[in-house]
Amino acid sequence: MQGISLKKIDAKKEVKIMLSKKAWTMKMLANKLSEASGKFYSPQNLNYRLAQNKLKLYEMGYICQILGFELEISEISG
Repeated sequence: MQGISLKKIDAKKEVKIMLSKKAWTMKMLANKLSEASGKFYSPQNLNYRLAQNKLKLYEMGYICQILGFELEISEISG
């Protein structure tokens, strides 16, 4: 991995951008995420997990779907 510059992905920043584009609050997202996943998410818990980078990939996928965004993973052509 010598010579590779890694870019840190900030999930909290990305979620905040998506929320702002849709004019949603963290509370609205937490409620919809709880409904969609069947697991309870409070706004405080969701915010903490985002801040601590403890969100799982499937949870980020749910968030993207709920807010109308697409989560894409693709190979970097080099």
